[in-house]
Amino acid sequence: MSQTKGQIVTLGVTGASGALLAQKALHLLVEDARVAKIHLVVTETGQRLFAEELSISSGDLKQLPARLLGKSSEKIEVLPNKDVGASIASGSYEVDAMLVIPCSMGCLSAVANGSCDDLVSRAADVMLKEGRKLVLCIRDTPFSRIHIENMMRAQSAGAVIMPAVPSFYHHPKTIDDLVTQYICRVLAQIGLPQDGMYRWTGSHSEAKKAEA
Repeated sequence: MSQTKGQIVTLGVTGASGALLAQKALHLLVEDARVAKIHLVVTETGQRLFAEELSISSGDLKQLPARLLGKSSEKIEVLPNKDVGASIASGSYEVDAMLVIPCSMGCLSAVANGSCDDLVSRAADVMLKEGRKLVLCIRDTPFSRIHIENMMRAQSAGAVIMPAVPSFYHHPKTIDDLVTQYICRVLAQIGLPQDGMYRWTGSHSEAKKAEA
């Protein structure tokens, strides 16, 4: 963990479907007292994603967090994706973890092959070279062989590949239940387990058999 009082986390948002996932991640990071600062980087297609899936236009990009959360937060610093000279583009700047939610196959390819022509991919590259936590929440289906090979390259370099796949063992009642459980699992990967995460404790049928 960084020397500041709390984690510094970068949240990258690309143009793959899954705006609700990014919105929930931002919300939980803001509300988490263990997080001191959030660097938010949204690609051009990520901005279109918010407009198409949530009807939230970026307008002034710095106002995007307030539109997503319904309130502003001093924790969040919005960085332009074209600003490859931003703080998070250097390994000398301390960031504890980075999440890319959702992560497009184009972004995955850039990370897997070290092609850093925007801030999201450059910041992710920095996380890998510095041995810091990077979680790529890929969102596409089906996978081509190229996609799979890129996942293997990124994973072997140190990234966590976490497809945006919902779980059902917690008996979700709403879409928000599905989204929340998935994002809680993501945050647990960077040392931020959430009280709201359902934890499997074993099959009830098996427990009943053991009691019999």
